[in-house]
Amino acid sequence: MSQNYNVIDLFCGCGGLSLGFENAGYNILLGIDMWEDALVTYRHNHKNGKTLCADLSKLSPEKVEQQIASQRVDVIIGGPPCQGFSIAGKRIVDDERNRLYKAFVRMVSYFKPKAFVLENVPNILSIGGGVVRDSIVNDFTELGYKVTYKVLLASDYGVPQNRRRAIFVGMLNEKTFEFPAPTVSTPVTCKEAISDLPENSIEDGGDYPCPPLSDYQALMRKGCDKVYNHEITNHDERTKQIIAMVPDGGNYKDLPLELQQTRKVHIAWTRMNSNKPSMTIDTGHFHHFHYKYNRVPSARESARLQSFPDSFVFIGNKTSKLKQIGNAVPPLLAQVIATALKKQLK
Repeated sequence: MSQNYNVIDLFCGCGGLSLGFENAGYNILLGIDMWEDALVTYRHNHKNGKTLCADLSKLSPEKVEQQIASQRVDVIIGGPPCQGFSIAGKRIVDDERNRLYKAFVRMVSYFKPKAFVLENVPNILSIGGGVVRDSIVNDFTELGYKVTYKVLLASDYGVPQNRRRAIFVGMLNEKTFEFPAPTVSTPVTCKEAISDLPENSIEDGGDYPCPPLSDYQALMRKGCDKVYNHEITNHDERTKQIIAMVPDGGNYKDLPLELQQTRKVHIAWTRMNSNKPSMTIDTGHFHHFHYKYNRVPSARESARLQSFPDSFVFIGNKTSKLKQIGNAVPPLLAQVIATALKKQLK
């Protein structure tokens, strides 16, 4: 007999993790975040999921319980910002700056879900020689969870992006979560992801300019017959001239010496490689460019590289949309984790 597990998503953003769990058959009760822009997008796309705009460091579990009408919480998911983690001391998670992480612990302690999934940046496992990692494991072990962790590469799971994320999974009752094996042997490339989207903008609700040109594009178009969020950025002529000098898959080293220092970050002037997955997409800093066109990716192209389906429409201005997309967990990666967890919960 199939069972729908109830989920709350902390620090949910626009809902990449929620979408993955939803597609794996979970019931999303509530998404919580303090950025209203992202919650507008969340509500637009998760028709059954409620949202709460709140600072989790100040939010009581009792208030959350009221929001979900005291329904059972089976799984808690989320990615608490952990910038506060330092290597100053052994119990660094007691640092005031880490109150957002501690809010996650507090919710798990209160609701005692069957499992939790916490995602973060990969170096959270190595900071201070593993002090942060060990603190996280200890905090949840004390609550009765068996915690496992691993860095997963999104392109191993069908996402056309070499995005690495540290995933912690805790299960009650001494169960050990086993991470899923890669689901693809050949990664999806940038070209396979976005080659059907044109150089110029498409007005929201416009038609696709061509049939899908790859299996991945067909997958992303499923349930959607119109294009949304493909509004391109019009760079000035000088910027376009510089981008044009960088070949497919190239970067600032391909520019003349006098232009190499025009931006002071090493990832600047990087052009995607059409035959490889994208590098980790940024949140709208305009350092990465389309493999063919002399511009940054549109929100829809970025969403494709994150594995958001075309039916998932982002709300807000262009800057906000790119930030929402860049901060999200790739839904396809989330779905693989959610599916593996569901099997093991049974």
